[in-house]
Amino acid sequence: MVKLHVKRGDESLFLYDTTVEKQVDEIIKEVTVIYNGRLKIRRICDEMEELAKHGTLLPPNIMGLTDEQVEELKLVDEWGEKCVPSGGWTFNKDPIGRRNGKQPNEHMQDVIKRTTEEAKAVVSKKQIQADVCLTLKMVQNALDILRGAVMIVYPMNLPPHDVIRHELENTEDLSGMQASLEVIEVTQTQLWFSGKEMYRDKKLADYVGRNEKTKVIVKLQKQGQGAPGREPVVSEEERKQMMLHAYRRQEELKVQDMTLNVIIK
Repeated sequence: MVKLHVKRGDESLFLYDTTVEKQVDEIIKEVTVIYNGRLKIRRICDEMEELAKHGTLLPPNIMGLTDEQVEELKLVDEWGEKCVPSGGWTFNKDPIGRRNGKQPNEHMQDVIKRTTEEAKAVVSKKQIQADVCLTLKMVQNALDILRGAVMIVYPMNLPPHDVIRHELENTEDLSGMQASLEVIEVTQTQLWFSGKEMYRDKKLADYVGRNEKTKVIVKLQKQGQGAPGREPVVSEEERKQMMLHAYRRQEELKVQDMTLNVIIK
C-alpha cells in the first residue's frame, strides 16, 4: 500500500493509506471527507468543553444580553429548562454570555472530558509520528463517541439551536466564521504532488509510479488558490543535523589549529 502524507501548506495533517491503482478522483474525495471530518471533530470538542463548563447554548434572542436585559424583556430560556444534564447541575455563569450556566455534575463533566480527549487523539497529528493512517471509519467512530457522550449527559438531547447538535446532525452553518475558510468542498479540492496537480481522471500510479511500498507527500489545496509551495529538498530535521555537524567540524578545526600552534612554538 502507498502511504500519503497529507499536508496543507506546510502543515502536516494525517497519513492516508491507498494503492497505486486507485483513481485520483476517489482519493481526493476520501481525503477531503477525512480532512473536513477532522475539522468537525475539533469544532465539536471545543464546544463540548464549553458545554461541560457552562451548559447548553442560550437561544439567539437571549445570547449576549445581561441578566437585567433578560429580566426587563421577560425572556425565558425554555429549552434550557427542558434540556438539563443527567444527575443535576450547578450554576457556573458563562462570562461571555453564550451558554446558560447550568454546568453538569462532576461525573458528567468527566464523561465529556474523557470522550473529547479520545476523539481528539484519533485525529491528532501525533498519529503521523506513530505511523498510523487515518481512515473514514476512524473519523466516523470519533463522531459517534462524541454523539454518544452528548446523549449520556443530555438524555433529552441538546436544544435545537445548540451548535453541537447542528454539528452532529450535519446542519451546521459556518458562514461568516473562520471555520468556513478551512472547510473545502469535495468539488473544489485539488491534490498536488511534487509541484504538479494530480488530475482526477488519472491513477495514482501516473504520478508516484507502481511501487506499492512507498511514502510520498501530497498537498491539499482549494481550487483557484494556485500551486502550493514545494517541499524543501532537505527536511527541517536534516537541516538541523547538517548545521550540528558543521558546528562540530568547526570546533574540531579550532582544536587542531590550537594544537598545531603549540607544537610550532
